[in-house]
Amino acid sequence: MLIDKDPFNCFMPYEAIRVANAADGPLAGLTLAVKDIFDVAGYRTGSGCPMRLAQSSVASVTAPAVQRLLDAGAQFVGKTHTDELAWSMYGMNAHFGTPVNPAAPDRIPGGSSSGSAVAVAGGLADIAIGSDTGGSVRAPASFCGIWGLRPTHGRASLDGVQPLAPSYDAVGLFARNGATLARAVDALIGPDTVDLPPNPVLLRPTDMIAQLAPEKKAMYNCFFGALSAQDVEVFPQGVAAAYDIFLTTISGDAKAAIVPWIKASGMPLVRGIDGRLAAAEQLTEAQIADARKARANYAAKIVALLGDTGVLLAPVVPEAPFRLDAPSEVFDTYRHDAMRLLCVAGLVGLPQVTFPASIVDGAPFGLSLIGPRGSDLSLIALANALPKGLAPGSIPPLVNKQHKCAR
Repeated sequence: MLIDKDPFNCFMPYEAIRVANAADGPLAGLTLAVKDIFDVAGYRTGSGCPMRLAQSSVASVTAPAVQRLLDAGAQFVGKTHTDELAWSMYGMNAHFGTPVNPAAPDRIPGGSSSGSAVAVAGGLADIAIGSDTGGSVRAPASFCGIWGLRPTHGRASLDGVQPLAPSYDAVGLFARNGATLARAVDALIGPDTVDLPPNPVLLRPTDMIAQLAPEKKAMYNCFFGALSAQDVEVFPQGVAAAYDIFLTTISGDAKAAIVPWIKASGMPLVRGIDGRLAAAEQLTEAQIADARKARANYAAKIVALLGDTGVLLAPVVPEAPFRLDAPSEVFDTYRHDAMRLLCVAGLVGLPQVTFPASIVDGAPFGLSLIGPRGSDLSLIALANALPKGLAPGSIPPLVNKQHKCAR
């Protein structure tokens, strides 16, 4: 890392190698942290896995997504921790440790882009690049009280990035405020292909909101309740059916993209990866094919629901981040509860911007907007333009300030 101190254990302790960036540009003056699944010239790519790191050669070419930010003037400051092989969402790595959540040190930081989120939340980087497959930017953004974007699938290059589930993998970004996030997103993916109108059709996804506990539902209503929005359902065949499609297709992708390497390497399987690996291996090609057809049908319905003007006022995750010493049953269930909300954008390839809402149960809790494919920048602009009191901007690092919506 190129910074002097890392009090939050969010950077990999690699030898500091400077990476060239443009002298000026739209991101000049901003520092950049990079998740350690992206190649950066001069560095190895460890992917949170000691065996992967040992087998990695020093990269000679920087991943195009990272290079675009460097070419826009951002200054690289280091590679950040990730869950092993980016295959989790808690931010806890058995080999390299757990980054400290600056907004709630006793809680999980969220993963797999844990180090990137923590670097931004802790003020050690202005922007950070991560990846989002099942929620690995959106969840840690919510947990750490910062802004994050999972962009429209395919708008940013995944070359030079360790794959997990390619039809879900997306390059994501973090920032402490919406204006900075918009600058970084513009540099990464360029202009929108779909411009939201000044007054988009706001949609309340009642079957997502129903998954929130009463106090989180009250928080949602405090932030969004004053807006005129239509009630809609995004799970026409039920939450369980959509989640089954999600699990089968994402596991089918992983079976082809990462499972062969895991098996060939003989790496020790930590808790969590062992179960996901077993589930992926048990899938038949017929099951995967059927689920992919069902996914396409589901996506078509949601695309039609949104059109070019619809925006979902969406929860991100069902709860604030849980404690690091939570009982094992919490670890076993939270991931599934969260992904029943996070799966919507992933299934359809939609952009979703997450922003801090308030402190709930002593930790940050975010909300989000989900828009049509290609509406990434106008979606961020909409989040920035929400009526005063709805989107407070960001929670300053290390400050647990109660927002008026807190219960």
